[in-house]
Amino acid sequence: MRDETISEFLDRLADRVPAPGGGASAALHAAQAGALLAMVGRYSTGEKYAAHQAVVERIIREADVLRRRALSLAEQDAAAFTAVAEAYRLPRATEPERAARSAAIARALAAAAQPPAEVITVALDAVELAETLLPIGNPTVATDVAAAAEAARAAATTARLNVEVNLTGIHDERTRGALLAGTARVDEIAARAEQVTAAVRAELAK
Repeated sequence: MRDETISEFLDRLADRVPAPGGGASAALHAAQAGALLAMVGRYSTGEKYAAHQAVVERIIREADVLRRRALSLAEQDAAAFTAVAEAYRLPRATEPERAARSAAIARALAAAAQPPAEVITVALDAVELAETLLPIGNPTVATDVAAAAEAARAAATTARLNVEVNLTGIHDERTRGALLAGTARVDEIAARAEQVTAAVRAELAK
């Protein structure tokens, strides 16, 4: 996926194939958030921002790592959902085949829920970086901090859907509990992203 052009990826996204889909899109939203934050950080260096140099350099490093992590999750999500589709195609003519198919589907769904669950964590990290960067970063690119926050919000809310759709076939209570704990953070992520955007818009309105 990382070697495709944007056009090639969108062609695959639009095609009638199991993956990529919403999960990969969620992860790419998070990757864009990381990229935007790194860009703002790089525009917030030099003598004018010397008082915050250490913090800005940390944000740049973490945003770059976040971007790469999110891109990897996009690829993992596509692979995991392909495995789910393959599990649903297993034979089910006999009782042993049906039992084996059900077990395979449950395993595949549990695995498919992991990448979007991790995307939620990445989205939270992105929002936290945006909150830190906004008051100290270059004000001429403050709208890009808001854009990063909005991308992180889209990543979190979309990833939540992709966790929840996989929960329908996961019956292990420990696995379900861990996944639900992750989705419970999404409303907070969205609210904090909105606060970043609202702060930027308030400055624009002055």
